[in-house]
Amino acid sequence: MPTSGVKVDVVVIGAGAAGLMCAIEAGRRGREVLVLERNPKAGMKILISGGGRCNFTNLNVTAANYLTSGSPDFCKSALARYTPADFIAWVEREGIRYHEKKLGQLFCDVSSREIVDLLLREAAQTGVRIRTGCEVREVRKPLGFEVETSTGPVRCASLVVATGGLSFPKLGATDLGLRLARDFGLEVIPPRPGLVPVTFAPEDQSVFGALSGLSVEVVARAGGTPFRENLLFTHRGLSGPAILQASSYDPSRIRVDLLPDHPGTSLLEPHRTERRELRTALGRWLPNRMAEAWCTRHRLGGALHTLTPKQREGIVAALHDWEIRPEGTEGYAKAEVMVGGVSTAELSSKGLESRRVPGLHFAGEVVDVTGWLGGYNFQWAWSSGHAVGRLV
Repeated sequence: MPTSGVKVDVVVIGAGAAGLMCAIEAGRRGREVLVLERNPKAGMKILISGGGRCNFTNLNVTAANYLTSGSPDFCKSALARYTPADFIAWVEREGIRYHEKKLGQLFCDVSSREIVDLLLREAAQTGVRIRTGCEVREVRKPLGFEVETSTGPVRCASLVVATGGLSFPKLGATDLGLRLARDFGLEVIPPRPGLVPVTFAPEDQSVFGALSGLSVEVVARAGGTPFRENLLFTHRGLSGPAILQASSYDPSRIRVDLLPDHPGTSLLEPHRTERRELRTALGRWLPNRMAEAWCTRHRLGGALHTLTPKQREGIVAALHDWEIRPEGTEGYAKAEVMVGGVSTAELSSKGLESRRVPGLHFAGEVVDVTGWLGGYNFQWAWSSGHAVGRLV
């Protein structure tokens, strides 16, 4: 590879949330920074996030809101040094109006474009250069780093990989960050789609597919973590916040409490003498279509007065613990994030620097840290980008 070309202090691969945050922080420290972005524009994932209004952080961020295959404490350092309050203060200084939707989720009142513009203004003010439409083809490390791109070679002392994950392939998402990590000998936790709708197995699809568009409030869990949110039936399976959250933990087996406001198994006892059909009686607590489909799928019927106490108790227990074994997921095309990535065991928690390759850093979604739905992944992008930018 030729060693001629541009030479800077820091090259950041990826002009998304983490990459721009990192570049800005490094630029504030007087570092000469060049950001390389494959897409024609910076911040394209930010622009489409939150239905175009960008759920830019969450008021309730803690390390417990993140999944990783490594130490659960890994993300504590970055999250503590750049908090939601820090990003909110920046948003407020720039006059961006926002609101809390629910559960601590903060959205722009107007548009995601405001967040992208905020980042690009600050990048320009700190001297950061952004080269869009630039594809990284190869990276080597003879002394510093040599980055071969579609627009010519670049040399740098520090290299930051902030390419995001595999979600949203229509926006040009690739596995470049994972390939670079492997090329340098780093362990990569096998990636999979996260915060993703699941698809029904045929036996469930034949019954529940007709409920497409129906939403119910439930408690869903996978891996022991409960999420009280809405479940949404789709033509192919299940979506909605409760299911998306559970899918990040284990999309192969999800348990759902359809009656979270009615604990215990005695719900039907006061109605035990009624002559109404079970599916009709369940309409007191569930949408009628849902009650009918659930009874059909579980082969339950008969009038309430014909059921034994044990049968009534068993029916309610099953409603509290509906086990769903999806056939699969909707994949990266519908996933909000990627689960997995560069192993946290390979990185310093302070500056996310490779323990094997000095000067090589990773930030954002490419790292094996995945947040809950609701602004947590953006906060990880801001916090991890800031942590890296303070050290490169």
